[in-house]
Amino acid sequence: MTIEYEVISTEFRDGVAYVKLNRPSKRNAINDRMIEELGDFFENLPEGTRVVILHAEGEHFCAGLDLIERIENRSPDPLSGIRRSRDWYRVFERIEHGDVPVISVLKGGVIGGGLELAAATHVRVCEASTYFQLPEGQRGIFVGGGASVRVPQIIGAGRVTEMMLTGRSFDAREGCDLGLGHYRVGDGEGLARAEELARKLSDNSEVSNFAIINGVSQISQMGPTGFFAESILATLTARASNSKHRIAEFFDERRRTRSEREAPSGE
Repeated sequence: MTIEYEVISTEFRDGVAYVKLNRPSKRNAINDRMIEELGDFFENLPEGTRVVILHAEGEHFCAGLDLIERIENRSPDPLSGIRRSRDWYRVFERIEHGDVPVISVLKGGVIGGGLELAAATHVRVCEASTYFQLPEGQRGIFVGGGASVRVPQIIGAGRVTEMMLTGRSFDAREGCDLGLGHYRVGDGEGLARAEELARKLSDNSEVSNFAIINGVSQISQMGPTGFFAESILATLTARASNSKHRIAEFFDERRRTRSEREAPSGE
């Protein structure tokens, strides 16, 4: 089912699909409608999409769960919260283990559910204003969108525990040092950097990109059995993609570079 978007906006150019969180007056806080729309978008990417760029309108990437909406719509059914978490899990799983790499452009607050969303993306570009926070302990709640699984895989369970207990935040520099972000740029420069990276990722083999985003995070949790899974992916990827041609190009380029370096200057 394709839905008419209200709280996200989308665009497609040159193999890159753009999705923008579009609730700036709410600091792009996540409500049920946003989860529904993100789910529809990632289930129905435009044909020919090689990379997705996820960014946001306004000063903040995402302030997390829309607590006001949650309080107003609180259900007495104890299972309603579990169902809502499952909706988040389903959508974020589709982002992390979908068909194409997802680059997120982070700025301002990347808080709670916003960090859960960002952690599901594969490449994270942080503008200088970015800060990361898991303030659930101060709200009397617990994370419910995957933070206790994905974020510890990045920074460790102990640090996540401390973040939630104290509500401390990490700025862009600290976040990148920890691995919450991968690239740090000036304010207003994030989208341009993401587009540069998208062009680079688009040049990769589609099969390799698919294997990387679906294989690495899962194989890394397998222990010794992961070696077998890795060998299968390595073999299938090499045979399904044009790896032979790409490898030949790599060595041709090396030979050209060496010849140019060794050529007499003519002086």
